[in-house]
Amino acid sequence: MQVDNIKRFKSVLYGVLIGIAAGLIVSLFRLGIENLSKGFLLLAKLAKHNLGFLALLILINVLIALIGYSLIQEDKNIKGSGIPQVEGLLNGELTYSWWSVLSKKFVGGILAISSGLFLGREGPSIQLGATTAQGLSKLLKQNSDDEKVLVSGGAAAGLSAAFNAPIASTLFVLEEIYHNFSTSVWIVSLSAAVSANFVSSAIFGKVPVLHMAYSHVIPLHIYPYLIGLGIILGLCGMIYEWSTLHINDLYEKLNWVPNIVWITIPFMLVIPFEMYLPTIVGGGSTMVLLIAKVTPTLTILIWFLIIRFFMSILSYSTGLPGGIFLPMLSLGALIGAIYAQILISYGVLPQIYFVNFIIISMSGFFACVGKAPFTAILLITEMVGSLQNLMSLAFVTLVAYEVTDLLGGSPIYNEMLQKMLSPQKLLTSGKLTNLYFSIQVGSVMDQAAVKDINWPDGCIIRAIKRNEQYIVPDGDTILKAGDNIELSTNYDNRGYVYSHVEKLTLDD
Repeated sequence: MQVDNIKRFKSVLYGVLIGIAAGLIVSLFRLGIENLSKGFLLLAKLAKHNLGFLALLILINVLIALIGYSLIQEDKNIKGSGIPQVEGLLNGELTYSWWSVLSKKFVGGILAISSGLFLGREGPSIQLGATTAQGLSKLLKQNSDDEKVLVSGGAAAGLSAAFNAPIASTLFVLEEIYHNFSTSVWIVSLSAAVSANFVSSAIFGKVPVLHMAYSHVIPLHIYPYLIGLGIILGLCGMIYEWSTLHINDLYEKLNWVPNIVWITIPFMLVIPFEMYLPTIVGGGSTMVLLIAKVTPTLTILIWFLIIRFFMSILSYSTGLPGGIFLPMLSLGALIGAIYAQILISYGVLPQIYFVNFIIISMSGFFACVGKAPFTAILLITEMVGSLQNLMSLAFVTLVAYEVTDLLGGSPIYNEMLQKMLSPQKLLTSGKLTNLYFSIQVGSVMDQAAVKDINWPDGCIIRAIKRNEQYIVPDGDTILKAGDNIELSTNYDNRGYVYSHVEKLTLDD
């Protein structure tokens, strides 16, 4: 017992170290984006009245497109959000050079996001935090299993520093990325997230990223209308996910067009928005705070939604370092605002609940696209800085989540990861690696004997962890929901084995 206590204490210390390091790097990343974005907006303002400044803005955007294209050609693991890559790293399905990803993601992300593309900094912040932890684990000479735990802490620290939401950041790693609620993982992740939040708060202040002033709680007689909102969010989430995942398939069919052209197009399209509608560009936090304060007309909200929907998809399709985390929340906010305005126009909803609908819709939309409902609820609660909407948040989030679940929706980051992975051949010799899974209630493994499971070839069960106790299994051992199982397989088979076993552990 004393040994376990000391091990947990060391986990906290490692988490704090990772959180400080990741918090500093992500805060520098955030500062770089914010300051450079101001420069781009100023240049766009000058370009409205001067063709020379307009030509300069176009030239700079083309150069950033070329630099970004060059960076992703050098290291494809910096593409896009970075969350799928971190998930693949922790699953054992991907490996990459931490320094290459850290340096190129940092530079490429600042350039792409600050240019005005409709991308978020949160996904890249998660990968920056994870790669920082990966580098520290190499420095501390950790084994592969301990390195994964530290990387999970770095991912939590990265999101916490980006959003100032340490609890939601920890849960996001457990629920969406690592899929493991083991003691060591959550201790490192929480301590890293909290310490990263201290660093970020010291630099940017303690005001929540999406703080909105409101004083009314949605009454129960409005809840029937929330069902309709949840259904709409679920349907829109499915459309958004499908469009984001398949736009590059269209580009591949038009293979006679060079990739650099597809990358350059969003850079050209964003210039008019920077010049005449600057509040709508970027991740979307400025726009969300604006519509919550000003309450635009229904027509303006609809146009905002159309613009952000298509520009978010086009921006992400470039493959440049930049995420969809905040753009997703922005789309959810707009859908909620439109729905609220329609209800207000018919006299069904009092105007005082307009902001409430924006807040709860962000949670619902993120939950149905990311398939991480608990993270969505906690994330919006921490970002807004109030618990008043907790009941309505949970209600709409559950409805939206179930709509996409019934329609066969999958977690978008997992789908992105699967698109990155190439089929693997099963090998019978080589370096061994360990994989970890948690058995869910209602899965194929729940209440089944080890011998009755259709295990993939090339793997063995090393141990089962149940209520802090380790079990060495045999064929007659009964698996139970909540068990954490540890498998060993050939290092080059890790992707094949992980994909197969994960399906067996999840609730269909």
